[in-house]
Amino acid sequence: MDAITLLQKVRRIEIKTRRLSDQLFSGEYQSSFKGRGMSFAEVRPYQSGDDVRSIDWNVTARKRAPYIKVFEEERELTLYLVVDISRSTSFGDSNRSKRDLQTEIAATLAFSALGNNDKIGLILFAGSVEKVIPPKKGKKHVMRIIQTLLEWETQSEGTDVDGAIAHLLKIQKRHSNVFLMSDFLGPEPARNFKIAAKRFDLCAVHSYEHKEVEFPKVGLVPMRDAETGQVRWTNSNSKAFSAGLKQRYQQKKEALNALTKRSGAGLVSVEMNEDFVPPLLHYLKTKAR
Repeated sequence: MDAITLLQKVRRIEIKTRRLSDQLFSGEYQSSFKGRGMSFAEVRPYQSGDDVRSIDWNVTARKRAPYIKVFEEERELTLYLVVDISRSTSFGDSNRSKRDLQTEIAATLAFSALGNNDKIGLILFAGSVEKVIPPKKGKKHVMRIIQTLLEWETQSEGTDVDGAIAHLLKIQKRHSNVFLMSDFLGPEPARNFKIAAKRFDLCAVHSYEHKEVEFPKVGLVPMRDAETGQVRWTNSNSKAFSAGLKQRYQQKKEALNALTKRSGAGLVSVEMNEDFVPPLLHYLKTKAR
């Protein structure tokens, strides 16, 4: 993608998603994530009148004198966008791919966070974590995130959602709002997903394409696995082929639904050719109640 085309795409994304953010999402975003809570700041020696429930017993034992944990009110939030850029997200038609959809959702959320004066960070992953942009504030930073989403070329094979979450857990210790965007075609990220759901406000954004399930009957065709590059000939007229596609998709969908429910995380499912605004707004409104 040349520089002029890239700038044009960045500008189009900005105009569309900023309008959505200003008109629809900013209020819902602020209502959904208004709870700042308390975060750990430091430990200090115990003083007369301190709440004994705040004593840090590990430090007290090490120092051989009573120490308490000091907490402070979190006055700003951090939004982390964890986005799958594996080769399967390039699936789509000439107008839009799953990756295009994820970019639009990510940009809308970023502008909503910008309006709330929050920091925004980005993690791009496929078979491994490929790019990390630490959280910062400001429009210039949001534009950098959008540009990175548009121009980054996938370097690794496969999809490791669990590895991406593990990396987030390693670099982000404080409570944050996390939107994990993927088609979730890889292995289930059960272990780290549950840990992240306890530490963060976690929402899985599932992007899918109905053609992945309802493949047209065009006879014997070569099919390439977008994740591995492997090519094999398949009879698309076969009932077993059609049934297998639907069964695998349904199993993945049910597993993701069960995982988010068990973990207490949110879930937004968006079909590639549908408007993402209604399901995302529904999630934010439900969360704000």
